[in-house]
Amino acid sequence: MIKLMADSTCDLSDAVLEKYNISLAPLTINIEGKTYRDRIDIQPDEFYGLLEALPEFPTTGMPSPAEYVSIMKQAVEEGHQEILCICMSSGTSGSYQSAVLAKDYFYEEFPDSIVQIHVVDSKCMSHGSGWLVLKSAMMREQGASFEEIIAFNEQYKKKVKHFLSVDDLDHLIKSGRLTNTSAMIGKVLMLKPIMSMKDGRGAIVGKERGLKRVLKHYTQEFIKRNETTVTDFLIIGYTSDIKVAENLKAKLLMDTDFTGDIHIMQMGVSVGTHVGLGAISMFFVEK
Repeated sequence: MIKLMADSTCDLSDAVLEKYNISLAPLTINIEGKTYRDRIDIQPDEFYGLLEALPEFPTTGMPSPAEYVSIMKQAVEEGHQEILCICMSSGTSGSYQSAVLAKDYFYEEFPDSIVQIHVVDSKCMSHGSGWLVLKSAMMREQGASFEEIIAFNEQYKKKVKHFLSVDDLDHLIKSGRLTNTSAMIGKVLMLKPIMSMKDGRGAIVGKERGLKRVLKHYTQEFIKRNETTVTDFLIIGYTSDIKVAENLKAKLLMDTDFTGDIHIMQMGVSVGTHVGLGAISMFFVEK
């Protein structure tokens, strides 16, 4: 059996992680001088309840190579001889580089090991990499080989379409994802920026006035861009308001002919640190 692992920014639900035996290397979050491991020492709802009252902006850190090596060793102990690790984009974090180092450390410690390890730079963020991890798990369950799953990830990782809109622009400013000028224009005009990924980094691809227009934008772009032969499910992400995610799901079901699964999953602490409360996102494979 192929072992799947990722960093905690994939933001897959606990139910999905447990169902498919997916292991996570946690990012760390520094809050007022204390360091927490994402989804181990602090949970999303707990974090979002604290976020607005924090006097200092939290910071995040990549998983250490040791975290990855520990998961690899555990996988081998469980009898796995093929390990696929899918990481957030190398353009936004050192998580991928840390996993590559871990792979090297593993083979240094076990030079005669027959275990195969492949690390994917997903070029994605949040449920974008999560989409690839879940698709890989589904392919594994359907009998796909290690090589076939690797090939799928490398072929489609740049085709996973991201849409993210936020309620509070200040978090994007503080995390360096948005310039002060863009933010001020957005605030004055009451515009919500819509972000996507370009060349492995976040980029603003649109601006809409109000949540209703944002959800309409998402739906129209999905109709126009969706690769119907590949997107057998999509993921809607949210930070603090699940009702917005449910509204988007209802709109997609009503306004499109998509018949696949639509998963609603909460963004984790690491991603939430940068996007803040009220964020809403959507992920699928585009043409």
